[in-house]
Amino acid sequence: MNNILTKREKEVFVLLVQNNSTLEIAKELGISEKTVRNHISNVMQKLGVKGRAGAVVELLKLGEISI
Repeated sequence: MNNILTKREKEVFVLLVQNNSTLEIAKELGISEKTVRNHISNVMQKLGVKGRAGAVVELLKLGEISI
């Protein structure tokens, strides 16, 4: 199950684990806050988890992101 994230989803979660807010991520990537939330929701759905924290834990386990 390698590379389950799109490039943009990975960018969002890398910024998320650096303790950035949705607004900060949106500004950094030049996208809207709604788009950031959509990326986060899509990842949670792909992983079958509830909540951002659950998604982060799973992505760490899968080696998709690191801290």
